[in-house]
Amino acid sequence: MKFIAILVIFGLGSVFASEDAFEASYKLTKENRDKFKLGRMLFFDKILSGNKNISCATCHNPLTFTGDAISLSVGEGGKGLGTTRNTGTVKERVPRNAPALFNLGGPEFTSLFHDGRVEINEDFPSEIKSPAGMDLPQGLNGTLAAQALFPITSGTEMAGDKGENPVADAVAEGRIVKAWNLLVNRLRNIPEYVEIFKAAYSPDVREARDINIVHVANAIAVFQAKGFYMLNAPFDQYFYGNKESVSKSAQKGGDLFKGKAKCISCHSGQLQTDHKFYAIAMPPIGPGKGDGEKGYDDFGRERVTGDIKDRYKFRTPSLRNVAVTGPWGHNGAYGSLRDVVLHHINPEKMLKNYTIEKSYLPTRADLDRKDLRALKDKKIIEGLLKANELPQVVLSNTEIDDLINFLHCMTDYAVYDLHRIVPKKVPSGISLAD
Repeated sequence: MKFIAILVIFGLGSVFASEDAFEASYKLTKENRDKFKLGRMLFFDKILSGNKNISCATCHNPLTFTGDAISLSVGEGGKGLGTTRNTGTVKERVPRNAPALFNLGGPEFTSLFHDGRVEINEDFPSEIKSPAGMDLPQGLNGTLAAQALFPITSGTEMAGDKGENPVADAVAEGRIVKAWNLLVNRLRNIPEYVEIFKAAYSPDVREARDINIVHVANAIAVFQAKGFYMLNAPFDQYFYGNKESVSKSAQKGGDLFKGKAKCISCHSGQLQTDHKFYAIAMPPIGPGKGDGEKGYDDFGRERVTGDIKDRYKFRTPSLRNVAVTGPWGHNGAYGSLRDVVLHHINPEKMLKNYTIEKSYLPTRADLDRKDLRALKDKKIIEGLLKANELPQVVLSNTEIDDLINFLHCMTDYAVYDLHRIVPKKVPSGISLAD
């Protein structure tokens, strides 16, 4: 794929003239500037993984537009970046696609993850419902900060397997708070990190022992919210009066989006999402989430609510930068934007005729077999079709072309300059190369 050459450059580290000038370009307040700097280092530093071999940026790489350009991430045990990442020693793929991180700092995002398992809920001391339950610490600045705490404590994603390291052992034992504390202790023992934490959180942090996991999560959230904020696409320019910013075809596509194609019924507002959950019969690929009779199904939102009516429902994603953030679907089932559009207008036909070749998955025989289990299960396919909420829409090939051209107008050209956000090095001294 087209990202391979760029990823080699990422491995060598990016170079820009001045860190101060770089941070100034984001027009941050003094308080946010220090947190942004800290969050940026943490985001790219493998110190937050159990085996110190994977970072947040491995699966949310700026050079693959904050995703990883593959259908299902290869987490702990893999090697490489983006489409060059191999399956290494992983036990299984991450069951869901690594979502893009654009504009997630907005207050509209009251829930995160494909199934919304991190969501605002005042019944909890932290005012956030999450897989950690009552153990989620107070003081987190919203869902974006809360979600940062879970990939680092996922064995498949970043923690590793039991017996490999103390963080993985704590996770395997269900002691998530212990796992967070072990990671924080690593940071406390790196003098450069201590100084950055002190600058970001003075007077709360005066010395190493004052650092806690809330400081870590909030800093990463500031970095993501500011670093990946993008709302200056041709679509926006057209809205504000520049009628030359969007082609005639894309304008027709916009009319279809609002009208005949019915996209706006779910993809509404400035971010093109209603933040709700729907069942759309996305082809079931990958290892699944342990659901169903045989354990390779993924019940989606039902896993959070316990309500069978929510089976196979997933969050409506924002369409900002959608043309560059594939593969698409909660499990990356489609590696082509056109295919995922075709699925939305005729989900039954696309599901019944789906083949795994429409995805993009680094291959390994044992993992490949797991990828196909749910897809070959007639009962699961029947359940997906029965739950589907998308109506069939008949569009001509020209209309589909127009609609796709409109989706391209959601791309903020700043996405092509994200290499600047990659630091030259991180305080742990661990190489950014993979």
